[in-house]
Amino acid sequence: MRDLRSVSAENPAELLAEIRQALTASGDAILPLPAAVPVPAPGGRSVPKPVAVVIETSGSTGVPKQVMISRDALLSSAAASAALLGGPGQWLLALPGHYVAGVQVLVRSIAADTTPVLLPPGHFDPLVFTEYAERLVEPLRYTSLVPVQLARLLDAVPDNPRVVAVLRRFTAILVGGQAIAPALLRRAEDLNVNVVRTYGSSESAGGCVYNGVPIGNTVVRVVDGELEISGSVLAEGYLHDPDRTADRFIIEHGVRWYRTGDLGEIDERGLVRVLGRADNVIISGGEKVSLDAVERVVQGVAGFAAALVVAADDAQWGQVPVVIRPDAGPAADGDLASVAPAVASALGRAARPARVITVPSIPLLHSGKPDRQALRMLAAAPLPR
Repeated sequence: MRDLRSVSAENPAELLAEIRQALTASGDAILPLPAAVPVPAPGGRSVPKPVAVVIETSGSTGVPKQVMISRDALLSSAAASAALLGGPGQWLLALPGHYVAGVQVLVRSIAADTTPVLLPPGHFDPLVFTEYAERLVEPLRYTSLVPVQLARLLDAVPDNPRVVAVLRRFTAILVGGQAIAPALLRRAEDLNVNVVRTYGSSESAGGCVYNGVPIGNTVVRVVDGELEISGSVLAEGYLHDPDRTADRFIIEHGVRWYRTGDLGEIDERGLVRVLGRADNVIISGGEKVSLDAVERVVQGVAGFAAALVVAADDAQWGQVPVVIRPDAGPAADGDLASVAPAVASALGRAARPARVITVPSIPLLHSGKPDRQALRMLAAAPLPR
C-alpha cells in the first residue's frame, strides 16, 4: 500500500510537481481537488501500491466515485497518445487539473520531457488562450479541450485573426468529455484546424479512442450493445467500493474488461462509434427513446447546433424529450416545428421533442460540460401561463 494525499489543483505548476512525484515509486498517491474544496489534513488514507492518482468524479446518476489510476496506466496512455498523434510534444493545459483530462496533459508533458504552458485558472477566455498558446515553442504542439471551449475559440475567429492562426499551429487539438456536434467539427475543418475527437473516461486513464481508433493496446468490443474496453490504460477500480469495482471491471478468459455503460457500435473498418449512455434512455409512449440519439438529430437542424436534449415527465407519454437551446440572438432560426418532424422522421414519433426551451446560455459545470441536472430542472418547470 502507499499513502494517499489530497492536493489542491488550483495552482497548475504545483500540481505538475505533485504528479511528477506521484509517478515515482517513493511518492505518495494524490487526489487532486477543485480550488473551492478545502484540502483535508494528510494521513490515515492509503491505496494499492500501483496507484498514482485518484480522480473523483460522478456518473450519470450523480453518485460520487473515486477512480484509482496506476502509474503504468497513466504512462501507457501518454505513450499511446504520442504514438498516434505523431510523437511527444509540448502541451497547453486549458482544463481543470482535478479532471482526468487535465491530469493527462501534465502526465504527457512529463513523459515527453517538455515544459507545459499552463493557462491561468478561471473563466475560459479565447484571447487569453491565444496569448498563452503563442508561448509554445516545440515543433509538435497539443492541447485538450471540451466542446464548449472549442466553440468559444471558433466564435472568436472573425474578430481576431490571431485566434485562427494559433489554432492552426497546433499539431492536434484533442476534444472530448462529451459528444461533439457535427456542425462544430465542420467549422473547425473549414478553418483547417486539426481536431481529434477523443473518447474515454477516468476508468480508462482518459481518452483511449481517437477519431474512432483505439490507441496503444486498447481493445474495444460491443456486448449487448454496450461498449467494453480492455488494455493497459484501465484503472485499478474504485476506492473503498469493491461492489462497484466488481460490477464495472470484469475478467473474462483472463482478460480484464471495463463495462463503460455507453451504447456503441464498431463498423466494418473497426472504427468505434459511441451512440450514447445506456442510462440516458426514456420510455415514451411505451417505446424506448435514446435522448442522445434525439440530440444528434436536433443538432443537425439549422439553428440548433448548440441545443441539448433532456427528459421531462408527461401525463400522456410518461416521459418526453425536451430541447433546450441557447439564445443566439435575433438572427437565430428554428423552433419546435423545425426539430419535431426531423426527429420523428429519423427516430419515430415517440422520439419527437415535446417543446423547445430557449435560455440565455447553457448552464455549465466547472469542467465546461453542460450541467444536465440544471437542464432537467428547467425542463421540469411548469409552462408559463
